[in-house]
Amino acid sequence: MKHLLAGISTLAFLLIAGTANAADRARDLGVPFEGVPGQWNAITDVAGVEVGHTTLIEGKGKREIGKGPIRTGVTAIFPLGKAGRLGVPAGWFSLNGAGEITGVVVAEEFGVTYGPIMITNTVSIGTVRDATIKWCVSQRTDSAERFSCIVPIVTETWDGALNDTYGFHIREQHVINAINSASGGPVVEGNVGGGTGMITYAFKGGIGTSSRVLSEELGGHTVGVLVQANHGMRHVLRIAGVPVGSEILDLMPNQPTGVFTHRDEGKEQDGSIIVVIATDAPLAPHQLKRIARRASHGLARTGAVSGSGSGDLFIAFSTRNTIAPFGAGTELNFNAIPNEHMTPLFEATVQATEEAIINAMVAAKTMTGADDLTVHALPHDRLRDILKKYNRLEE
Repeated sequence: MKHLLAGISTLAFLLIAGTANAADRARDLGVPFEGVPGQWNAITDVAGVEVGHTTLIEGKGKREIGKGPIRTGVTAIFPLGKAGRLGVPAGWFSLNGAGEITGVVVAEEFGVTYGPIMITNTVSIGTVRDATIKWCVSQRTDSAERFSCIVPIVTETWDGALNDTYGFHIREQHVINAINSASGGPVVEGNVGGGTGMITYAFKGGIGTSSRVLSEELGGHTVGVLVQANHGMRHVLRIAGVPVGSEILDLMPNQPTGVFTHRDEGKEQDGSIIVVIATDAPLAPHQLKRIARRASHGLARTGAVSGSGSGDLFIAFSTRNTIAPFGAGTELNFNAIPNEHMTPLFEATVQATEEAIINAMVAAKTMTGADDLTVHALPHDRLRDILKKYNRLEE
């Protein structure tokens, strides 16, 4: 039976999924994290940011290219919401470049991005890019606004273990549905959107999010992070500093996944992760590039080593300063905090990235996909027992 979770708001999806977000988050299990989260503990705690998903799940059994099984999707992140017409300053960083991302050459040159940031599977990046441009152009009558959104940021991770990825099942309408469903408030995590077919530390992974709010003394700014987690070897997994991967050596995928998920005759490799960082702090593009780099530390806290085949790509933007479309306006006025005041934002980015990755794993459910590959969810009860063993469980 086909489940096409599209064309609905993130909040509506949350209600359909019951406790998908309310109970299946790392903090609810007693995982201790540093820092103070925002209202939703999500990237949408940065005012104006909206997130939407399209999730495609269909079929089972033997893989037939073009026929399934399908385990894939698209996620859209709007810095200024769907109604936004202005650009935002942006910066990006590649910790390891075994992946693809469009739009960053323009972002690097001009320090700005317009429209949504999109995440999907590796082979669908072109379809998603084209559909995103079509949507942007259809929504704008001003020529400068149209021209500004023709090079969107679109990125990916590989879902070819669970999904018939060479079947190119993402279509234009799926992209439009993800865009149109974008909203603020709670963000559904786990096996949704671009994260539907993703694997993290040899457990089921996918979409995760978290946020941090700085004290008024430190500026009162919010940092929000959303990840598409598809990385990591089991034995390196650490949660709250605890070697969880070494404690749970069973529940491995029931057959090879196409990505090394454990030590294999010295051929250790990682998968990939996309990290999108939003903040309302007034930052210039070069400062956002500094923020993007700090996602590396949050990733490392969970044990990742960014192997040779890992695509670890990070994007950061600020909603505080907005930028007119190309060719419009005569002067650009930027507010920016001094560089020496950025350390609290770095810390918030590290903390939120770490928690977003664990939230992705906690929310994800066991999935059986192409060729009957089964990838297990991180067992909540065993995680709690392990944290308690190491005196790290927060009751």
